[in-house]
Amino acid sequence: MGNRHYDVLIIGAGVSGIGMACHLKRSCPGKRFAILERRQSLGGTWDLFRYPGIRSDSDMFTFGYKFQPWSGGKVLADGASIKQYLSKTAQEKGVDKHIHYGLAVKEANWSSEDKCWKLIAENAETGELETWTANFLVGCTGYYDYDQGYKPDFPGEADFKGQIVHPQHWPEHLDYTGKKVVVIGSGATAITLVPTMAEDAAHVTMLQRSPSYLMPLPSTDKVTLAMQKVLPAKLSYKLTRSRNLFISRQLYKHSRKSPKAMRRFFLWIVKRQLNGKADMRHFTPDYNPWDQRLCVVKDGDLFKAIKAGKASMKTDHIERFTETGIRLKSGEELPADIIIPATGLNLQMLGGIKPTVDGREVVLKEKVLYKSVMVEGVPNAGMIFGYINNPWTLKVDIASEYLCRLLNHMDSNGYQVAVPRDHENSRSEETVMGALDSGYIRRAEDSLPRQGTHGPWIAVQDYQRDIEVLCSQAVEDGYLEFA
Repeated sequence: MGNRHYDVLIIGAGVSGIGMACHLKRSCPGKRFAILERRQSLGGTWDLFRYPGIRSDSDMFTFGYKFQPWSGGKVLADGASIKQYLSKTAQEKGVDKHIHYGLAVKEANWSSEDKCWKLIAENAETGELETWTANFLVGCTGYYDYDQGYKPDFPGEADFKGQIVHPQHWPEHLDYTGKKVVVIGSGATAITLVPTMAEDAAHVTMLQRSPSYLMPLPSTDKVTLAMQKVLPAKLSYKLTRSRNLFISRQLYKHSRKSPKAMRRFFLWIVKRQLNGKADMRHFTPDYNPWDQRLCVVKDGDLFKAIKAGKASMKTDHIERFTETGIRLKSGEELPADIIIPATGLNLQMLGGIKPTVDGREVVLKEKVLYKSVMVEGVPNAGMIFGYINNPWTLKVDIASEYLCRLLNHMDSNGYQVAVPRDHENSRSEETVMGALDSGYIRRAEDSLPRQGTHGPWIAVQDYQRDIEVLCSQAVEDGYLEFA
């Protein structure tokens, strides 16, 4: 099989891939592994997105890895700092030497005869196809299409004389100083872009079809900074993580249990921030808290930009683009030099790779996930997929721990193959991300695995429960078949 055969191959060198590799190095030191990354740098999302103000939407003390304390008091870190943290982690743990850049995996086929995965990857430098093989495969590709963001076709787009810029393809030297900017969207990207661009632009308008729930969060955690002065780094990190986890879990739990009360609470906070300087209808969603992701406003910067008259909100539908801006259904015209459709992502599982088992394609929408980490009927393969209501990395840590436990269990029992089997037909019609009603999830319903009805096939967005399921429960549970 040559020198490109490994015990474990990881696809993707972003948050999930680096995390999985660090856990492997620590828990399965004898395993030979490699990471295949299609880009020329590690970091995934944090290498791809370069738009102004790009930052985490989760607090960094819970977004950081369990084993690598996030230092300093920054709660919401900028993209460059997160990428630096990932690079430092990869170097310190010695996994950077295992990354092979510029390799786009095109095919992944499991052979029951050879008991291994065969991957075909295209080398960006040479254009040649390379064959890599592995006993075990872990997909760490995130959940969206890196090539194309989602952008609806707007009528009259060709008539617009200014620039149209998608956040996923930000030009390096875009000058928006003194320009009129319209940002279309109401998600995390729009909420980050508007106040950042408002600092230099003539005016920035955030145009949304419907509002999102917004939550101001200070960018610096003074309590943590004080703790860091008197406590050992690991202990203060652990305490901050536990506190932040507790708060976010309570917010989510109460939003699900008492949506009306939580709705009043979130709207009250926003009202206080705006101090009568904007119409609350632009901030009052028509759905319950956490039916879609909650958007964090760093230091209330969006509210400050609105109060200063540097930014404004419009809630309306687009009729068409014109030569000089956007005409709304209400008849109003929004003048613009630059239009930014922050209209979201296109979901894509496994980076677009369509895996096969003995030549037959694995159709994910016909499958359920085992413990949210393995795909029913697919041997020796893991898929690391973060939370949608909590920092992504929390799931990366425990899913990686589980896969390491599984690999060690297979070794100590002489097993070569592990495959999850759903003998009770527990597949439902809901997708694994059915808890959220966001547009990008509805658009991707045909490509997502399904939610199970019971047992290890139910995907819950609950960190405490997952810790038990992934880190404590016995590996052999009757659902995993070994050979």
